Amino acid sequence: MGHKTHLRTARTFYLITVLLTVFVREITADEGQHENDNPQLKSYQDPDSEEEEAHLASGIVVDASLTSGQPEEKRKPTDGLEGEVKEDLPEQPPPLEEKPKEVPVVNGGTSHGDSCIFPFRFQGNEYLDCTTDGRGDGRLWCATTYDYDAEKKWGFCETEEQAQQRLQAEEAEEQYQTFLRMLNVTSRKTQKKELYEKLMKVAQKGHHKAMEKVAYSMLFGDYMNQNITRAREMFEKLAIEGSPKAQTALGFLYAAGLGVNSSQAKALVYYTFGALGGNLVAHMILGYRYWGGVGVPQSCESALTHYRLVANQVASDVSLTGGTAVQRIRLLDEVENPGSTSGMLEEDLIQYYQFLAEKGDIQAQVGLGQLHLHGGRGVEQNHQRAYDYFTQAANAGNTHAMALLGKMYSEGSDYLPQDNDTALQYFKKASDLGNPVGQSGLGMAYLYGRGVQVNYELALKYFQKAAEQGWVDGQLQLGTMYYNGIGVKRDYKQALKFFNLASQSGHILAFYNLAQMHATGTGVMRSCHTAVELFKNVCERGRWSERLMTAYSSFKEGDTDAALVQYLLLAEQGYEVAQSNVAFVLDQKGVKIFTENETYPRALLHWTRAAAQGYTVARIKLGDYHFYGYGTDVDYETAVIHYRLASEQQHSAQAMFNLGYMHEKGLGIKQDIHLAKRFYDMAAEASPDAQVPVFLALCKLGLIYTLQYLQDLNLNELVSQVDLDQLLGPEWDLYLMTVIALLLGTVIAYRQRQHQIIVPPRPPAPAPAPAPAPPPRPPQEHSQGQADTPGPAQEEEEQQQQQQQQQ
Repeated sequence: MGHKTHLRTARTFYLITVLLTVFVREITADEGQHENDNPQLKSYQDPDSEEEEAHLASGIVVDASLTSGQPEEKRKPTDGLEGEVKEDLPEQPPPLEEKPKEVPVVNGGTSHGDSCIFPFRFQGNEYLDCTTDGRGDGRLWCATTYDYDAEKKWGFCETEEQAQQRLQAEEAEEQYQTFLRMLNVTSRKTQKKELYEKLMKVAQKGHHKAMEKVAYSMLFGDYMNQNITRAREMFEKLAIEGSPKAQTALGFLYAAGLGVNSSQAKALVYYTFGALGGNLVAHMILGYRYWGGVGVPQSCESALTHYRLVANQVASDVSLTGGTAVQRIRLLDEVENPGSTSGMLEEDLIQYYQFLAEKGDIQAQVGLGQLHLHGGRGVEQNHQRAYDYFTQAANAGNTHAMALLGKMYSEGSDYLPQDNDTALQYFKKASDLGNPVGQSGLGMAYLYGRGVQVNYELALKYFQKAAEQGWVDGQLQLGTMYYNGIGVKRDYKQALKFFNLASQSGHILAFYNLAQMHATGTGVMRSCHTAVELFKNVCERGRWSERLMTAYSSFKEGDTDAALVQYLLLAEQGYEVAQSNVAFVLDQKGVKIFTENETYPRALLHWTRAAAQGYTVARIKLGDYHFYGYGTDVDYETAVIHYRLASEQQHSAQAMFNLGYMHEKGLGIKQDIHLAKRFYDMAAEASPDAQVPVFLALCKLGLIYTLQYLQDLNLNELVSQVDLDQLLGPEWDLYLMTVIALLLGTVIAYRQRQHQIIVPPRPPAPAPAPAPAPPPRPPQEHSQGQADTPGPAQEEEEQQQQQQQQQ
């Protein structure tokens, strides 16, 4: 009994201890959250004063893409991953205690079997590690006493086999870096294919980064033949080595069922490991899954955690020039509207603009400069061409070109070195002429002290001038100054106002700052849902969005399978346009990587995800799939639900028309001709394109209504109820016969009169022989001669005589 009492007491004590621990952790987390209630909003990077901070922020990318071959415990956490609250994620194992550096035991040399001494002295220099200095074969060695020069005690730090492996790894790394630089420089497809073949040889040497790049190339069919099976094998080898990129790729393969049996559980595990390793794509995928409840319980806070981490990195990469533009092209729109170019510029049109620019057209020069500065719309990013076009326009006096040149000099690039003084000159010229871009650039210079002394008052003045003209950068910077209280009194309402104005122009940093305010409840009511949507918008502007154009190019070139795999990965990341494009490609039944039985169910899944993000056509497609039984059983009730959602939420004319048809036929809903007509009329009002089909449908509906009315009307019963004796009298039949006889007589008399009027045709008279022309007569004789010709009275008399002869 006493033993049981002690055991119960121990359990109670243990439970209380656990509860206290959890409570303390919650308090600590709350304190940390309150400390972050006023987050530092993002503005453009200051290349002078914030160089170190920018370097630390970019450490996430470096960690995710360049350290895949290192063991997990040796990877240093980056600045972007620290301080983030990871909710609903498996906790990372505690960091291992740093072990003292292992001192190698030398082999060979003059002190075989002894330990290295660090530091040791060699040729007047001290060494803290093994070195190759003094040797021509590249092998590492160390001294076993402090002063090698005096005692000559040394040995090799590695065996000959280890040295060979190290030298091969260094050679592979050098080759990889060389080929990578060449890939980034060239734009020729044939040359890129050759470089990927060379990278394949480097990967065969066991180089992890080269293996990652080659495996992704095989997966997507980029410059290499698509081979999903081979790519999966390489990813599995890399995942064992702890590569976050490979773990994320395996998660994608299991999620999409590419080369393996689909398993959402395994996909979630691999995505989680990839995210813990710092892979931003994995974080983005997990953010979307928690936001939409895909394979996991729906959790807005967990989605916020993942999306915020990715958005921090994307926002820190935003440059003053805005970065690369991304086109989101819907394949379905191109099919339904063949004349549209989906924002892509045709080659002939680009050449026409180039011709105008060469002839001195300033607007063409500025437009082409902007296209080459940001890229997009079928034009590759090229800062050299952008600089040339802007220079031509600026020399002609165009203020916008001057300001954009100032932006290029302020930002700097591989082609144009960063130069604050030159940027300031261009900004001043443009600003003096009233250009808002130049005014905003001057404001940035005074705000961060680029080429001038920091002056918040002047910065505020120039930002206000730019914002008054509707320039988005001026609005953004005003919001930042009001939020942080820089040069003005802190005012969250004013900050919110200017951030909203900047977001209407689509500025990525405006979305990011609004998301931060909604996430922390700063200046507004806290809204996790709004914050997640804003952070998601920011995340979708990351560098991985360039894959949208690559997938589109593959589709246009006829490589449907490669395009489908790329769109599938983007769909996993939550891109709605990619989800609808995946469903469209599967709907066309032109893919080979999936069997025919899989296409409709997979298309239905992606139409469902796209519809959940508000795409109207996807919602209508869901109704069509349930109506016809594509990928699911025929279900008219569910089809009605989807059509009704599209009709009520997006006011879709197609959905209204479909609802009218289902009311007309009574499919999945009660048959009601009046409601059918109502939906048809609503469809005609919603879209002019629906007026012709609505007119035909209404004609058909009217005919059906008439036939139904006549069918419901019993004529025999109606006739039997009519009493003609009461209506017309007892002798109504005699009256009817008299009326019929009179009508018959009238018809006969009319017919006889018609026969009398008909005149038979006269036979043609023989043509008389031509006579000599008579001499001219005086006018009186001529008029008398005309009276001798037969008139109408004579012709009528002749006709009567002929009729008497015939009789």
